[in-house]
Amino acid sequence: MNYNRIIKIFLRLAIALGFLSAVADRFGLANPIHTAWGNWSSFERYVGVINPWFPKSAVPALAVIATAAEILFAICLLIGFKTELFAKLSGLLLLIFALSMTFSTGIKSAFNASVFAASAGAFALGTLKEKFLEIDGLMKSKGTHAPSTTTS
Repeated sequence: MNYNRIIKIFLRLAIALGFLSAVADRFGLANPIHTAWGNWSSFERYVGVINPWFPKSAVPALAVIATAAEILFAICLLIGFKTELFAKLSGLLLLIFALSMTFSTGIKSAFNASVFAASAGAFALGTLKEKFLEIDGLMKSKGTHAPSTTTS
């Protein structure tokens, strides 16, 4: 049994679904009992709290950029498109979240939300090269990659 395949799919799903769960929460689609924000306005306020070094006028844009990145990264991880790249970008985004939380509200909030652990998991996913249930692997196996050239 190839445990790297199991680890890779687990990391892809966990990170992608974590992003999508957070996005669903900020759009009011989460169970009200288990919500962090519950709506866009609360999420924007939180973005302002963890980014006090940005002007208040930049907070709505930061909220949109973070949300768009989470949606894009989640989709790419779910389908296995450029997995190593989007895993590393996810790790970076999560690390930025963790550091923003740490410097604005304290390290305990980042640890409670497991953002450092999620970041580490995303960076680890970025090191797993073998393709497994990924669009990139399917495209490569169908011969859609550029032919190699050799010089004599």
